Amino acid sequence: MRELDSLAMSSKNDPSIYEMIIKEQENAILAYASKVTGRYISKSDDEWSIALLAFTQAIESYDLDKGAFISFYRLLIKRRLIDYFRSQVKYNSEMSVDPILFDTEPEEFEDNLSIRIAVADKVSYREENDLRLEIKAANQVFSEYGFTFYDLTTCSPRAGKTKSSCAKAINYMLENSILKSELHSTKQLPLKIIEKNTKVPRKILERHRKYIIAAIELLSGEYPLLAEYLLYIRKENGK
Repeated sequence: MRELDSLAMSSKNDPSIYEMIIKEQENAILAYASKVTGRYISKSDDEWSIALLAFTQAIESYDLDKGAFISFYRLLIKRRLIDYFRSQVKYNSEMSVDPILFDTEPEEFEDNLSIRIAVADKVSYREENDLRLEIKAANQVFSEYGFTFYDLTTCSPRAGKTKSSCAKAINYMLENSILKSELHSTKQLPLKIIEKNTKVPRKILERHRKYIIAAIELLSGEYPLLAEYLLYIRKENGK
């Protein structure tokens, strides 16, 4: 049994062990909270209190069947901080639409945060209105296609292979001005043409249609801040 796992189990009934774990893991908790939020976190920030509460909840609910304690408490910290981001955006009166729940699976956070979490973080902490203005402008464009910026959480690709397939479709559209013009005029994605020329399965194109359209609009329009979160698409094309 790993030492930290054993201590976590023992701390349930021994306050002194609990205090010792908190002291030993303090820097690790702060570092992880900083990683999740994308900015430096200190003990004076609300995120510290939220992360510490999540750590305490992890100790209270931990058992050896849940794997390594460090992985377990990190999972709970992520979830609690994401809930906090969600509440910050939900009650931000300057947002043009109400966001829906963050529903990305826990394991999907390891490599990078979703575009929605990054946006929520910036909306909560940036003094500038640039990102809010981009979101508002994007939503006006997306509404013409029948969806909003925050609908993307349900249709964004998760797996690396699917993301790569979507990137192929997006890059193909970006490189074809005629097809882009047709998309703008008809508000319909030319699925048959994309499938034929990129070999991306029709099922993937249909499932991620909103995401593909949104990416095309963001990467071909004046949305420099939002486009930052889609750079992997350009990289897929070697650009």
